[in-house]
Amino acid sequence: MTAPADALGPVRGELLRAARASADAVLDRARADAADAVRAARATADAVLAQARRLGEADGAAAADLERVRAAQDAWAAELAARAEVYEALRAEVRAGVRRALAADAVARSHLAEAARAVLGPGARVTAAPEGGVTAELSGRRVDLSADVLADRALERLGGRIETLWGPP
Repeated sequence: MTAPADALGPVRGELLRAARASADAVLDRARADAADAVRAARATADAVLAQARRLGEADGAAAADLERVRAAQDAWAAELAARAEVYEALRAEVRAGVRRALAADAVARSHLAEAARAVLGPGARVTAAPEGGVTAELSGRRVDLSADVLADRALERLGGRIETLWGPP
């Protein structure tokens, strides 16, 4: 006896072929979707990286600008400190020079006493200043023609010309 022919065999074969074709199509779509997702993720990552670079460069430029400003401020502060030091040294030298000049010149001291009386009046009480020069008082008013004050006034009269000390020779 021969085995009965399987009447469902061709149907089963067709269903199996259709299932395989459908599975292959789903797999192909899944692979395509995965490739699209990877491409999209890479594009997003590239965009995020480019934006991060731009932001980093901007932050770096801002930080560099801030550092340049700080350096300029520090340099200016150092220059001002040096100027103040030079000015104080000049002031000390001028004061010492005026003191020496007044100590050696009795006529100059006499002229200072006369100048003080001319300002306050002939009854002014004139006193020799300890560092040289004179001070005078009359009726609550006071004139200071001491060596240090005279030296300081001479430097003050230089005004803006004092800036020539900091310029090129």
